[in-house]
Amino acid sequence: MLVDIIVVGAGAAGVVAAGRAAELGASVLLLEKMEKPLRKLRISGKGRGNITNTKPPEEFLQKIYPDASFLRPAFSLFFSAQLVQLLGKIGVRTVEERGGRVFPASQRAWDVAEALTRWARRAGVELLCHAQVASIAQRSDGLFSVTFRHKGATRTAQGKKLLLATGGLAYPATGSTGDGYGWAKKLGHRIAPLRPALTPIEVAGFAKHGFRDLTLRNVKLTATADGRPIGEALGELMFTGFGVSGPIALRLSRSVVDALQAQRKVALMLDWKPALSRQQLQNRLERELQRSEIHSVGALLRKLMPAPFIPFFAEQAALQIRAKVCENDRQRVVDTLKCCTLHAFGYRPFSEAIITAGGVLTDEVDGATMQSKLAKGLYFAGELLDVDADTGGYNLQIAFSTGWLAGSSMAADSPQTTSWE
Repeated sequence: MLVDIIVVGAGAAGVVAAGRAAELGASVLLLEKMEKPLRKLRISGKGRGNITNTKPPEEFLQKIYPDASFLRPAFSLFFSAQLVQLLGKIGVRTVEERGGRVFPASQRAWDVAEALTRWARRAGVELLCHAQVASIAQRSDGLFSVTFRHKGATRTAQGKKLLLATGGLAYPATGSTGDGYGWAKKLGHRIAPLRPALTPIEVAGFAKHGFRDLTLRNVKLTATADGRPIGEALGELMFTGFGVSGPIALRLSRSVVDALQAQRKVALMLDWKPALSRQQLQNRLERELQRSEIHSVGALLRKLMPAPFIPFFAEQAALQIRAKVCENDRQRVVDTLKCCTLHAFGYRPFSEAIITAGGVLTDEVDGATMQSKLAKGLYFAGELLDVDADTGGYNLQIAFSTGWLAGSSMAADSPQTTSWE
């Protein structure tokens, strides 16, 4: 079987790349080892499908690591507005929510996955699921030879061009098991160290408190390594049985993971009331204490936080819950509300991470085309590359944008910058 393009991996990047290339007239074979394409997209945004973010490019780029400038060409060709327009054309209405996050109006990520699959197939893509790639090689004549198992038989396809869009290591149950890194190495590429990103953080002493996904809203978390700040975030924090999760913990986890891997001492400083100064907090405590029903430290704390947090907070502040409130107690409450120190000792594995940090080094890939600088005809897109971002739709947009650029580039000598639709 000889085709113009072989795409390995039918995630967001692979499906969009294949569909775009087919629209431009290329013959495309898309291989996916799972039973359905777009498995990871189907569970994104807790199943609701946070597909992109409407923040302007410069603000969007600030959410990306380690080298956001690599993505400028991809974003200039196909960004959030173009994605929303494409989805509308194929029957998916979208809505924008707080923070610029974009979801399908149906609130079902599944609908986005099904619509994109139909679009790619209508464009002419030959999509084979349950197709497990066994080997990839570039022949002396430049063609790529891909051997795979499908329906119990071993088959081989040759392609003039090859796109690796196999994803990273996060959520391996969706098929992201890191296959592409080995093939990229075999084809001459180096891989930046792989580690989980957007992953919950393990905190010392949490197990005994039996937290069950209790959420704090409008708090601030500051991460330090060896006493030096490495990041801060404001928003929602979740207490779990092993530590912290939720948007702000996930946002800081990339820096935390890197620091822990470097064997640095990591602490998380929690400000329970970032909107209030110490003086404002003291004034509030005085008002609460003037009420006759406040007879104990525990009663005071119940005015300040949900009951399940009280034993933990009292331990952190060295308070006796049943004791009467004294001046020292009031000061400890204020001090701990403004700076509650949590000691991070670990992080959750790839199976619980949203995204993979590390991957194919971007200085070995042409950001204007997504083509390898080392092997002509080889392309990369999506999570396999050494680019990752915060939560909020950013990572899926990276996949869609790099996939669209790769598909455009593979189907033509240069991207069709004015005719994406």
